[in-house]
Amino acid sequence: MLTTKRFKNNSELSEHIKTHAPSFYFSSQTSTVIPYDKLKMHFDESITLCDLSQLPPKMELKDGGLLFISGAVSWKEARTFLNSKGRTLKTYPTEELALVLAGLATSCTGERCFGHGTLRSQVKEVTYLNHQGEEVKLSAQKELTATPLLKEYQKSYEAYHSFKNAPYPRFQYETDLMIGTEGQLGVITSALIETAELSPVTYLFLLLPKWEEDYSKHLEIYQKVQGFRKSIHSVELVDSNAFNYLKPEERVNKDGDVIFLEIVSQDFDEVFENLISTLPIDENAIFEISQNRFHELRASIPRAVFETNSQMGVVKMGTDVQVIGQKNFQLLLDIYRGFQKTTVKYNLFGHFGDAHLHFNFMPSPQDVPACQEKLNQMYKELLRIPCSPFAEHGIGLIKQKFIRDFWQDIQYQTFQELKKQHDPQNQFFPQGFMSLGRK
Repeated sequence: MLTTKRFKNNSELSEHIKTHAPSFYFSSQTSTVIPYDKLKMHFDESITLCDLSQLPPKMELKDGGLLFISGAVSWKEARTFLNSKGRTLKTYPTEELALVLAGLATSCTGERCFGHGTLRSQVKEVTYLNHQGEEVKLSAQKELTATPLLKEYQKSYEAYHSFKNAPYPRFQYETDLMIGTEGQLGVITSALIETAELSPVTYLFLLLPKWEEDYSKHLEIYQKVQGFRKSIHSVELVDSNAFNYLKPEERVNKDGDVIFLEIVSQDFDEVFENLISTLPIDENAIFEISQNRFHELRASIPRAVFETNSQMGVVKMGTDVQVIGQKNFQLLLDIYRGFQKTTVKYNLFGHFGDAHLHFNFMPSPQDVPACQEKLNQMYKELLRIPCSPFAEHGIGLIKQKFIRDFWQDIQYQTFQELKKQHDPQNQFFPQGFMSLGRK
């Protein structure tokens, strides 16, 4: 039986790390790439499950609008705290009940990246506990020592500089050792994150045809919004299939797809005149929505999808692909269109302005093998398109089987070297992607 330990402070956590016991660290259990209800299938009894959700939370607003966070603080709590100070987060995951420090470990970077860039670029400092249980501070201002191996690795990363996340961590600055490495090199205990001044925003939603039937309007909107990143924080899609997981009275889609726009209010007139009025949709298909309603809708749909999968007794079977440019976005949508031929239900939602969407199969247990094969084929097809196969939620356990085709020897060599240097006992998430051997 797997052993679970809960920690009330960093001293207890440090003492556990000093035992060098192989451990998996988690907090809010909202990750879509870790099947928490099926961990026995992935871990043997030598693994200790380390619950960080009881670590004392702390937040401070520092000079320059930097937010200091330590312990078990959720994204929702951080946003509420900042709003009380006239500030706000630049970006956050759709699931705001997730904890911030775990989000850094997975580099979860979703909502508002359209207007504010990636989470990685907003983290100024990270403090973590190393393999000896010692606290170490990392700075985003300091570059990692560029060995010949790391230089070659960093060169391979250049193709992904425009993406939210690559198929592997960046490893250019000190903070990159913790961001996106999924706790495989140490345990994050605090961070210093950039914030933005809180200013009024206006939310609109646009009614569109179903993307499976006609995505021409979708693509035109995608192309046109790119010139408005300073005035629009986020551009989000929820398709007609995803709305079916809400109660009828909660839906706003009227049987079609919906694109949501989060617009800086002081720029609204300019955006409306130069963007919205030029879009290929009727004015009767444009509606305003409150901020709270928007957040409720965006959060409730992924939760409903997750709960439906859990009730069916299956692990989430979905994608997290990002592409760059309209041509590649059309290619990606065409791949997703091909899944219409299956009888399995599916849905599509996510960060439309960044060409970063989540396609989810909703299989019954007997449909799982067929869906698995379709995902295998899809990731093979994606090798032909410039893309990042996992741009937000990390690799975890579920997506390891797909990642190898996106790596070369330099990734394996670098991971091996960093694990030797920072985790010589292989105690931090030993089943993680950095411990995968070559095929």
